Amino acid sequence: MRKIVIAGNWKMYKTQAESQEFLQGFLPSLEQTPQDRDVILCVPFTDLNVVSKNLHGSRVHLGAQNVHWEEFGAYTGEISGPMLTEVGVRYVIVGHSERRQYFGETDETVNLRIKAAQRYELIPILCVGETKQQRDAGETERLIINQLEKALVDVDQNKLVIAYEPIWAIGTGDTCEAKEANRVIGLIRSQLSNPNVPIQYGGSVKPNNIDEIMAQPEIDGALVGGASLEPESFSRIVNYKVLSPENTLKS
Repeated sequence: MRKIVIAGNWKMYKTQAESQEFLQGFLPSLEQTPQDRDVILCVPFTDLNVVSKNLHGSRVHLGAQNVHWEEFGAYTGEISGPMLTEVGVRYVIVGHSERRQYFGETDETVNLRIKAAQRYELIPILCVGETKQQRDAGETERLIINQLEKALVDVDQNKLVIAYEPIWAIGTGDTCEAKEANRVIGLIRSQLSNPNVPIQYGGSVKPNNIDEIMAQPEIDGALVGGASLEPESFSRIVNYKVLSPENTLKS
């Protein structure tokens, strides 16, 4: 049985005071959220401790945005698995396109980070996806299969979430068409040894498109960027409406 996993990625936004203000507006909205939906907030490192304390007793899981592959060492600016688990982190994003683009992340270092996360009982959210140039060149399928092959070496697929994030749709407002996202996510699932790995869609997910996205049979959730920064918009996404078959056909 595949889980529904909806994660907010705050990226480099929100001070500790701002994160507390967000939670005051957001947490009450979870009273109406179906129990089969796992909700995660992946926050900046400086917010982890205060958010962890404020999430205590709630149904929201705490997530981080990166993890190093070593337990400790001379790695300035990095954070290790034990540092994350100490403050109650359960999930961690690995291989986000911004990490690949701006900070030199490779498929090989992504693999190391995934294995480190699992070693310390963290569930990695592996991000894969193509650029606009790669899509236009017809390289989407080959690229994603290659990313998966390298990232999943010696990885336990029973403790894993994957996010398909077409890079050309991140922060651009240009969302991948729901049926196309469903097709690519189906391709991703076909490459896995465990077909029950939850696979999210990420890329300009908003309150006005979440219902159609989640109506797709292969999509198990969403990795949400900008729309997770406001309590009202993220609440609407977490509490998406299950479309009837008739409405799905019309969309």
